[in-house]
Amino acid sequence: MTETHSKSRKQAEIAFGNVQSQFLARSRAVEEIDQTVRAREEKTLRLREAREAKELQDRLMAANSLAVKRKKKM
Repeated sequence: MTETHSKSRKQAEIAFGNVQSQFLARSRAVEEIDQTVRAREEKTLRLREAREAKELQDRLMAANSLAVKRKKKM
């Protein structure tokens, strides 16, 4: 059961296939970019949380050392 199609239909199917492959390639590229952006945002969030935790620790250490110095003066 081989189907024979007209020349114009074959050309249309080839053109459609080309458009589809371009669309799929574009979708893959966008998907890769989205993954990169997500990974960057996650890393930024982790780094921000680590920095904020360190800053809090530093503030607590400074406040603690200041309290120790005040006690020594008394």
